[in-house]
Amino acid sequence: MTLYKTISLAAFLICLLIMAYHFVRLIRLGLPKEYSHRKGNLKSAITYSFTGAMSPSGKESAYLHLPTYTAGLLYHTGTFICLALYILMLFDISFSDTMRWILICVLAVSGFSGLGIFIKRISLEKMRYISNADDYISNLLVSGFQIMTLAALLNGAFAAYYFIFSGVLFLYLPSGKLKHSLYFFAARYHLGFFYGWRGIWPLKTHGQVK
Repeated sequence: MTLYKTISLAAFLICLLIMAYHFVRLIRLGLPKEYSHRKGNLKSAITYSFTGAMSPSGKESAYLHLPTYTAGLLYHTGTFICLALYILMLFDISFSDTMRWILICVLAVSGFSGLGIFIKRISLEKMRYISNADDYISNLLVSGFQIMTLAALLNGAFAAYYFIFSGVLFLYLPSGKLKHSLYFFAARYHLGFFYGWRGIWPLKTHGQVK
């Protein structure tokens, strides 16, 4: 294994170790404490929290900003693909030319979706007002990760830069807002638990509450 791969892998393992600490900490905190009488179905509510409650019709921040919502979906899809590709590329697992070009096209769309979100954040005053350095750094690192993955798929000469950049991302991930890759699931679970306990979720009516 080359030096740049070794450095990148070390960063990845450090990232996993710290994220595992956060995961264990979440588990030890346990379920939310509720003192009222349970009125709803927790399983259905938690399922709804990860499904219907995430749809554009169920989120004001989504249905009022559908282009950004769509870009976000593409951006996150590209990130998951890149994480899977990192493992494959780390062990020199190759792809057919057809698959490689499909991946390149997908990452071109997702990577530039991320850059579009970044441009929106710095262009709109109301977005700048609620943003901090972590927001900008996290966006650029993940967008860069996707673009560097694309570059490495296009030309193996970019491999060293790709793995070093990946290592930087992995070292930053547990320290900034990118921790939401873990805390997102805990937050949605607790949200479903909260509204499910009270019998509010899943919604009983055909329409969504706006």
